[in-house]
Amino acid sequence: MENYETLVDATNDLMKRGYTANLSMEGDTIDDKSKDIHMTADDFSIDEFYRFEGQSNPADMSIVYAVSSPKYNLKGIIVNAYGTYADDSSSAIEAKLHHYQVSQNLHGSDKPSA
Repeated sequence: MENYETLVDATNDLMKRGYTANLSMEGDTIDDKSKDIHMTADDFSIDEFYRFEGQSNPADMSIVYAVSSPKYNLKGIIVNAYGTYADDSSSAIEAKLHHYQVSQNLHGSDKPSA
């Protein structure tokens, strides 16, 4: 995984590497609204993630996920808040994202099976 100074640096580099879909979390799915794709937790893999704290407020934190889906032949980016402003959703999507973060922090670069 790379080291990025800012969220913009991370998203720009991921886009250069083919993560071009602008994805959003919508309840129990991750959506690519431009292609009318609605992915469940089983439809995508988390390839990388990066955490950032706000320059002026450490409570203003976000995380960038690089995800891919062979099923839908897409690679994209999700930007989500964590910490104070995080969504406390209990969806399968949130569970998968959280599990990947914890697993990476505990086990380093070994990717967990999806």
